[in-house]
Amino acid sequence: MSQYISVPWSKVETTFSQVELPPEKLSNYDLVLRCQQGSRPDRTIFAELLHRYQLHVDKILYHLAPEWQDRSDLAQEVWIRVYRNIKRLQEPAKFKSWLSRITTNLFYDELRKRKRITPPLSLDAPLALDDGIIDWEIATDTPGPEEELTTQEFYDRLRDAIAQLPEVFRVTIVLREIEGLSYEEIAEITGVSLGTVKSRIARARQRLQLQLQKYLDI
Repeated sequence: MSQYISVPWSKVETTFSQVELPPEKLSNYDLVLRCQQGSRPDRTIFAELLHRYQLHVDKILYHLAPEWQDRSDLAQEVWIRVYRNIKRLQEPAKFKSWLSRITTNLFYDELRKRKRITPPLSLDAPLALDDGIIDWEIATDTPGPEEELTTQEFYDRLRDAIAQLPEVFRVTIVLREIEGLSYEEIAEITGVSLGTVKSRIARARQRLQLQLQKYLDI
């Protein structure tokens, strides 16, 4: 005769909660939550987070500073800041927006001290964190599939047109059109009035339209 053993449901829930999925199977939200556990982020979990969002950081820096040759060094500093401050993020669901703000603020910090001569970081060096090292994969300037526009020629012309904009126009249009930030957020980041932000965006759009008119008329 078969016998059944009664198992408390609370014990079953505890058992399931102890089964942890590998990092690559976790959602972006769960990755952030896992990175916020413990005294510092788990190195394997953080490496997966870096892998998923590295292109996002590279793209922001590429559009903000297309002429800088040391963008990869700047990207490493972004991730070091993320590693050290991720526990302070109050809303894990807004990680991407938070990451964009860190990247943009770091760009501004670097922009302010560009006249100072500092020894360059080695691009061959791995990303050194507090509790270990993560191999760093240098990103190329070649656009990924998600960055491709209607034609490669149009993309090249648009990229060049953005790069040729005066710095204040380029930064503002990138934050608005590429990062999708609100006018208020841009004003806060750049430290100018809301009216100035709107004016810069309008003038940047006008310049881009003039340079890309033959493609827009097709």
